[in-house]
Amino acid sequence: MPVDAVIASLVAASALAVLAFSRAAPDFVFLTALVVLMLLGVMPLETALGGFANEGLITVGAMYVVAAGLRETGAVRWLSSRLLGRPSSVRAAQVRMMVPVTFISALLNNTPVVAVMIPTVSEWARKQGISVSHLLMPLSHAAVLGGTITLIGTSTNLVVHGLLRQQAGEGLGIFAITPVGLPTAIVGVVFIAVVAKWLIPERLPVAQKVADAREYSVEMTVVEGGPLDGKTVAEAGLDALGEVTLFEVDRQGAREQASPAMTLEAGDRLLFLGVVDAVVDLQKTPGLAPADGQVFKLSGPRTDRILVEAVVSDSGPMVGRTIREGRFRSLYGAVVVAVARNGRRLRQRVGDVVLRPGDTLLLEADPAFVETHRNVRDFYLVSPVPDSSPPRYERMGASALVLAGLMFVATTGLLPIVVAGLLAAVTMVVLRCVSTDAARQAIDWPVLITIGAAIGIGRALEVTGVTTMLANQLSHLGANDLHLSVLLLYLVTVVVTELVTNNAAAALMFPVALSMANAMDISVVPFAVTIMMAASNSFITPIGYQTNLMVYGPGGYRFSDFVRIGVPLTALTCAMTVLLVPLIWGT
Repeated sequence: MPVDAVIASLVAASALAVLAFSRAAPDFVFLTALVVLMLLGVMPLETALGGFANEGLITVGAMYVVAAGLRETGAVRWLSSRLLGRPSSVRAAQVRMMVPVTFISALLNNTPVVAVMIPTVSEWARKQGISVSHLLMPLSHAAVLGGTITLIGTSTNLVVHGLLRQQAGEGLGIFAITPVGLPTAIVGVVFIAVVAKWLIPERLPVAQKVADAREYSVEMTVVEGGPLDGKTVAEAGLDALGEVTLFEVDRQGAREQASPAMTLEAGDRLLFLGVVDAVVDLQKTPGLAPADGQVFKLSGPRTDRILVEAVVSDSGPMVGRTIREGRFRSLYGAVVVAVARNGRRLRQRVGDVVLRPGDTLLLEADPAFVETHRNVRDFYLVSPVPDSSPPRYERMGASALVLAGLMFVATTGLLPIVVAGLLAAVTMVVLRCVSTDAARQAIDWPVLITIGAAIGIGRALEVTGVTTMLANQLSHLGANDLHLSVLLLYLVTVVVTELVTNNAAAALMFPVALSMANAMDISVVPFAVTIMMAASNSFITPIGYQTNLMVYGPGGYRFSDFVRIGVPLTALTCAMTVLLVPLIWGT
């Protein structure tokens, strides 16, 4: 074996070993390996850094912004709330959740979809009295399966497609992999629905293992002409809110206990009690607005503000005075939307609460409020509430049109997918579906660095002949039989995926697929699709796919929980791929 091939093999193997046996960040490990290869002169600088100009990588970044636009406008939240409903059993809940998530993930990058759906599904589970552990793993697996239906459903598909165009000169349509991905997704969802009862145990989420006694009293008003105006409390879904309770309705000064049959009217002031996450959800509920009109007197649009928790100190000028008397907005440039006091239920209006030292206030304010008042003596503690900006509901239609335009352009081939994705991302910002700051924050830069560096390492293995040798071995074992070759490539890709990230595995394995196709003198497309399926359908460990990792903590899962259902599910998706790929692309 040539010296360069030995060096490239050792560097790649070392990177995989570090990731398998440590908690080092994949982007750092792969970037370090790429730098080592460049320093040792294994390949030219342009070749090493070429991965960062890959079309798939750029498309992935653009899709993060598109998904952020749909999330910021409340489009995903609105759609999920319409589809979830009130199931009759745990299995019915899993099906009602998995089916829409599968198809939404086919149209959007599945990682942002899961990020949006985790709090939505968790809240829904609490309302229905279902353990969230029964739903979050199926959520992740359904999103993964849905991502393989179209070319834009997962970043892995986009990475492989970029490599396919760059190194093989072949391109695929947006629905080219649907004949494999759709049947596999359907079979996978049915399998999960059937066996989840026995293979997914009930776990207690980390967030529920520590009691949160800090409950806020918050007041909201029914918006005139909004979706809640004229509905009963039950029809509006306000009678089963999980961690927040509607306990009183104030109608023109007359207060009465809330009941499911009560009809809501515009201007009704609703008094809730709940934890901070539940209050954030209330702030994002269409048809409800803060009862204190002071929030509309703050400068700038509400969508640019955040919620902030602040603990009142004993030296604050507001102590001993009501929030209204103290003119809180004039003094601090923020508005109090909720108050918590040692778990006590405060039944008066927020503006009538007489503040005491230690009271925790939930404020609506400009993001600069945190830095400005972090060290002010008026507060013991000031901290922002994550993901608390109000959705841009008025831009929901615009974001949906942008997605429809992206799908149309990509499907008809009017523009390359990378150009269509970039155009859609820019349009989301121009139409104010997402701010420029939120667009930057939505892009998962470590993922992009990992992809670019992994492509560079894959190129090193290719130019030094390592992938050719591995491909020859797989082709020899496969005896030029496409079914057996697809099976071997799938299994090797699955192993690599479980050790590293799915995108990195795809980038590392593509040169092997290209060499296998050359050795068998056939198109590389069936092997590229095999890598898409194998690298995406990662269910065995929580580290194999980032959506698994995202639900790991909130679901309270153990490592073995993923293995229990992941092994048979992986075997099933492998069988579907080995059956369908040669059938569709066989020669």
